[in-house]
Amino acid sequence: MEQLIFELATPEPQSFANFLPGRNEEAVATLTRLADGGIAETGVVLWGGPGVGKSHLLHAGIGAAASHRPTLFCADCATVPGEPPGPRALVAVDNVDMADASQQGRLFTLYNALKASGGQLLAAAAVPPALMPLRDDVRTRLGWGLVYEILPLADHDKPAALAFYAKSRGVALPDEVIAYLLAHGRRDMASLLATLLALDRHSLAQKRPITLPLLRDWLQRNQGLQSALPESSHR
Repeated sequence: MEQLIFELATPEPQSFANFLPGRNEEAVATLTRLADGGIAETGVVLWGGPGVGKSHLLHAGIGAAASHRPTLFCADCATVPGEPPGPRALVAVDNVDMADASQQGRLFTLYNALKASGGQLLAAAAVPPALMPLRDDVRTRLGWGLVYEILPLADHDKPAALAFYAKSRGVALPDEVIAYLLAHGRRDMASLLATLLALDRHSLAQKRPITLPLLRDWLQRNQGLQSALPESSHR
């Protein structure tokens, strides 16, 4: 059904510009300064439930910093290096609370090396440092810096957030289209923004404004294409 739209939508690169902060404005402002080298703390930890945007913010921080300092993104602690990629490096590590014993050792070494070289660690986890099932020395170091809980965007804030994001891209998005998108399919902001981008591309190709009839027609066409594909292509 309409959820096919989310499968077809291709998201743009994750950045601060396409993260809708909601109640996380202070955290986003801090990460922007972190990327620019404007804060002194060695570590910044983001924590929160699934789907709130922690990984998005790690990628955004690395992307913003990459033009003027060495950077490295680690999707988990299995890829954490023993040394920073250079002086004043910014290293982002996702899922730090899942580190096993050997990975915790590398994380400890990396933190100390970053501190000594003027670099910084940006980490994300499901829980705050005090609750992470890690060695005391690792948990303590993660807790020394700034810690932010990343909160989900409330459902009642999503229509205004989508309208604001669309306007920032020069896209006119009627209220009825926003309501339809929120009523049919996944409601996480990453999927909603990806859908909006795909719909915008379609409207430009058709040389038609975004309207509810355009959205419904696009969905019907894509559903017809999906049903005509071999079964293996649906996976």
